[in-house]
Amino acid sequence: MRPCSPHRLSRRHLLTGLAALAAAGCSGGGAPGPAPTRPSPGYPETQWVPANATNYTPADRPAGHPVRMVILHVTQETFPDTLMLFGRPGYRASAHYVLRSHDGYLAQCVKEQDVAWHAGNPAYNWRSIGIEHEGRVDEPRWFTPALYERSAVLTAAICHRYGIPADRRHIIGHSEVPGADHTDPGPLWDWKRYMRLVHAAF
Repeated sequence: MRPCSPHRLSRRHLLTGLAALAAAGCSGGGAPGPAPTRPSPGYPETQWVPANATNYTPADRPAGHPVRMVILHVTQETFPDTLMLFGRPGYRASAHYVLRSHDGYLAQCVKEQDVAWHAGNPAYNWRSIGIEHEGRVDEPRWFTPALYERSAVLTAAICHRYGIPADRRHIIGHSEVPGADHTDPGPLWDWKRYMRLVHAAF
Protein backbone atom coordinates (compact mmCIF):
# COMPACT_ATOMS: atom_id res chain seq x y z
CA MET A 1 0.00 0.00 0.00
CA ARG A 2 1.24 3.48 -0.89
CA PRO A 3 2.09 5.55 2.22
CA CYS A 4 -0.11 8.51 3.03
CA SER A 5 1.21 11.37 5.16
CA PRO A 6 -0.92 12.17 8.22
CA HIS A 7 -2.62 15.53 8.25
CA ARG A 8 -4.99 17.47 10.48
CA LEU A 9 -8.26 18.97 9.39
CA SER A 10 -9.54 22.30 10.61
CA ARG A 11 -12.99 22.81 12.08
CA ARG A 12 -13.95 24.67 8.88
CA HIS A 13 -12.91 21.71 6.72
CA LEU A 14 -14.82 19.28 8.91
CA LEU A 15 -17.99 21.35 8.88
CA THR A 16 -17.72 21.83 5.12
CA GLY A 17 -17.40 18.08 4.78
CA LEU A 18 -20.48 17.49 6.89
CA ALA A 19 -22.53 19.83 4.75
CA ALA A 20 -21.39 17.99 1.65
CA LEU A 21 -22.25 14.66 3.27
CA ALA A 22 -25.75 15.80 4.07
CA ALA A 23 -26.26 17.07 0.53
CA ALA A 24 -24.91 13.95 -1.10
CA GLY A 25 -26.38 11.37 1.29
CA CYS A 26 -23.01 9.63 1.21
CA SER A 27 -22.65 6.39 3.19
CA GLY A 28 -19.00 6.93 4.10
CA GLY A 29 -17.67 3.86 2.30
CA GLY A 30 -14.69 4.19 -0.02
CA ALA A 31 -14.95 2.86 -3.55
CA PRO A 32 -13.13 -0.45 -4.09
CA GLY A 33 -9.76 -0.20 -5.76
CA PRO A 34 -6.03 -0.13 -5.09
CA ALA A 35 -5.66 3.66 -4.91
CA PRO A 36 -6.52 5.68 -1.80
CA THR A 37 -9.96 7.27 -1.98
CA ARG A 38 -11.84 9.79 0.14
CA PRO A 39 -15.09 8.26 1.43
CA SER A 40 -16.52 11.78 1.73
CA PRO A 41 -15.31 15.37 2.15
CA GLY A 42 -14.12 16.11 5.66
CA TYR A 43 -12.84 12.59 6.30
CA PRO A 44 -9.16 11.60 6.31
CA GLU A 45 -7.98 9.90 3.14
CA THR A 46 -8.39 6.12 3.32
CA GLN A 47 -7.37 2.99 1.47
CA TRP A 48 -10.33 0.70 0.82
CA VAL A 49 -9.35 -2.83 1.91
CA PRO A 50 -12.66 -4.67 2.27
CA ALA A 51 -13.31 -7.25 4.95
CA ASN A 52 -14.71 -10.54 3.78
CA ALA A 53 -18.51 -10.62 3.70
CA THR A 54 -18.53 -13.38 6.34
CA ASN A 55 -16.97 -11.01 8.89
CA TYR A 56 -19.56 -8.23 9.18
CA THR A 57 -23.32 -7.59 8.87
CA PRO A 58 -24.74 -5.60 5.94
CA ALA A 59 -27.02 -2.87 7.25
CA ASP A 60 -28.52 0.54 6.50
CA ARG A 61 -27.16 2.75 9.25
CA PRO A 62 -27.98 5.32 10.44
CA ALA A 63 -31.41 5.08 8.75
CA GLY A 64 -31.98 1.57 10.04
CA HIS A 65 -30.09 1.94 13.32
CA PRO A 66 -28.47 5.01 14.94
CA VAL A 67 -24.71 5.29 15.44
CA ARG A 68 -24.07 6.45 19.00
CA MET A 69 -20.39 5.85 19.80
CA VAL A 70 -16.84 5.23 18.64
CA ILE A 71 -14.96 2.24 20.06
CA LEU A 72 -11.15 2.16 20.02
CA HIS A 73 -9.07 -1.00 19.74
CA VAL A 74 -5.45 -2.11 19.52
CA THR A 75 -4.83 -4.86 17.00
CA GLN A 76 -2.28 -7.08 18.80
CA GLU A 77 -1.18 -7.79 15.22
CA THR A 78 0.72 -5.89 12.57
CA PHE A 79 -1.18 -3.63 10.19
CA PRO A 80 -0.87 -5.99 7.18
CA ASP A 81 -1.74 -9.05 9.24
CA THR A 82 -4.85 -7.33 10.60
CA LEU A 83 -6.04 -6.52 7.08
CA MET A 84 -5.29 -10.08 6.02
CA LEU A 85 -7.31 -11.52 8.91
CA PHE A 86 -10.31 -9.27 8.24
CA GLY A 87 -10.21 -10.40 4.62
CA ARG A 88 -10.12 -14.11 5.53
CA PRO A 89 -13.45 -15.93 5.05
CA GLY A 90 -14.89 -17.11 8.35
CA TYR A 91 -12.61 -15.02 10.59
CA ARG A 92 -15.76 -13.53 12.15
CA ALA A 93 -14.22 -10.21 13.19
CA SER A 94 -13.66 -6.85 11.54
CA ALA A 95 -13.49 -3.11 12.18
CA HIS A 96 -14.52 -0.15 10.10
CA TYR A 97 -11.03 1.39 10.14
CA VAL A 98 -7.44 0.28 10.81
CA LEU A 99 -4.56 2.72 11.38
CA ARG A 100 -0.88 1.98 10.83
CA SER A 101 1.38 2.92 13.72
CA HIS A 102 4.35 4.77 12.31
CA ASP A 103 2.56 7.20 9.98
CA GLY A 104 -1.17 6.96 10.75
CA TYR A 105 -1.93 5.49 7.33
CA LEU A 106 -5.63 4.63 7.30
CA ALA A 107 -7.45 1.66 5.80
CA GLN A 108 -11.22 1.25 5.70
CA CYS A 109 -12.45 -2.35 5.82
CA VAL A 110 -16.21 -2.00 6.42
CA LYS A 111 -18.54 0.75 5.26
CA GLU A 112 -19.97 2.80 8.09
CA GLN A 113 -23.50 1.87 7.05
CA ASP A 114 -22.64 -1.78 7.80
CA VAL A 115 -22.02 -3.41 11.19
CA ALA A 116 -18.44 -4.45 11.86
CA TRP A 117 -17.86 -7.24 14.38
CA HIS A 118 -15.38 -5.58 16.71
CA ALA A 119 -16.88 -5.07 20.16
CA GLY A 120 -17.74 -8.62 21.21
CA ASN A 121 -21.21 -7.33 22.09
CA PRO A 122 -23.86 -7.29 19.32
CA ALA A 123 -25.78 -4.34 20.77
CA TYR A 124 -22.58 -2.25 20.85
CA ASN A 125 -21.56 -3.40 17.37
CA TRP A 126 -24.86 -2.18 15.98
CA ARG A 127 -24.54 1.33 17.38
CA SER A 128 -20.81 2.03 17.00
CA ILE A 129 -17.93 2.64 14.63
CA GLY A 130 -14.87 0.50 15.38
CA ILE A 131 -11.33 1.84 14.94
CA GLU A 132 -8.33 -0.50 15.22
CA HIS A 133 -4.83 0.85 15.94
CA GLU A 134 -1.78 -1.18 14.98
CA GLY A 135 0.20 -2.20 18.04
CA ARG A 136 0.35 -4.14 21.27
CA VAL A 137 -1.15 -2.93 24.52
CA ASP A 138 2.09 -3.49 26.49
CA GLU A 139 4.48 -1.83 23.99
CA PRO A 140 4.32 1.99 24.06
CA ARG A 141 6.45 2.38 20.92
CA TRP A 142 3.38 1.67 18.78
CA PHE A 143 1.46 4.70 20.06
CA THR A 144 3.10 7.33 17.88
CA PRO A 145 2.12 11.00 17.48
CA ALA A 146 0.97 10.23 13.93
CA LEU A 147 -1.28 7.42 15.17
CA TYR A 148 -2.90 9.59 17.84
CA GLU A 149 -3.36 12.60 15.57
CA ARG A 150 -4.75 10.72 12.57
CA SER A 151 -7.11 8.67 14.72
CA ALA A 152 -8.33 11.76 16.57
CA VAL A 153 -9.17 13.52 13.29
CA LEU A 154 -11.13 10.46 12.17
CA THR A 155 -13.00 10.20 15.47
CA ALA A 156 -13.84 13.92 15.42
CA ALA A 157 -15.21 13.58 11.87
CA ILE A 158 -17.32 10.56 12.87
CA CYS A 159 -18.71 12.44 15.88
CA HIS A 160 -19.61 15.40 13.66
CA ARG A 161 -21.26 13.16 11.10
CA TYR A 162 -23.55 11.33 13.50
CA GLY A 163 -24.01 13.98 16.19
CA ILE A 164 -22.07 11.93 18.75
CA PRO A 165 -20.90 13.90 21.81
CA ALA A 166 -17.10 14.03 21.87
CA ASP A 167 -16.72 12.75 25.41
CA ARG A 168 -15.58 9.61 27.20
CA ARG A 169 -19.11 8.27 27.52
CA HIS A 170 -19.33 8.05 23.73
CA ILE A 171 -15.69 7.50 22.76
CA ILE A 172 -14.66 4.37 24.62
CA GLY A 173 -12.15 1.53 24.60
CA HIS A 174 -12.90 -2.10 23.84
CA SER A 175 -12.25 -2.91 27.49
CA GLU A 176 -15.18 -0.67 28.46
CA VAL A 177 -17.75 -2.63 26.46
CA PRO A 178 -20.00 -4.67 28.76
CA GLY A 179 -19.00 -8.32 28.70
CA ALA A 180 -15.74 -7.63 26.86
CA ASP A 181 -12.86 -10.00 27.52
CA HIS A 182 -10.28 -7.63 25.99
CA THR A 183 -8.05 -5.06 27.69
CA ASP A 184 -7.39 -2.77 24.72
CA PRO A 185 -6.49 -0.04 24.16
CA GLY A 186 -4.81 -0.74 27.50
CA PRO A 187 -3.22 1.26 30.31
CA LEU A 188 -0.53 2.79 28.04
CA TRP A 189 -3.13 4.50 25.83
CA ASP A 190 -3.08 8.22 26.70
CA TRP A 191 -6.76 9.09 26.88
CA LYS A 192 -6.16 12.71 28.00
CA ARG A 193 -3.91 13.32 25.01
CA TYR A 194 -6.30 11.61 22.65
CA MET A 195 -9.37 13.49 23.78
CA ARG A 196 -7.47 16.77 23.61
CA LEU A 197 -6.62 16.01 19.97
CA VAL A 198 -10.23 15.04 19.23
CA HIS A 199 -11.47 18.34 20.65
CA ALA A 200 -8.83 20.26 18.69
CA ALA A 201 -10.08 18.67 15.45
CA PHE A 202 -13.76 19.00 16.37
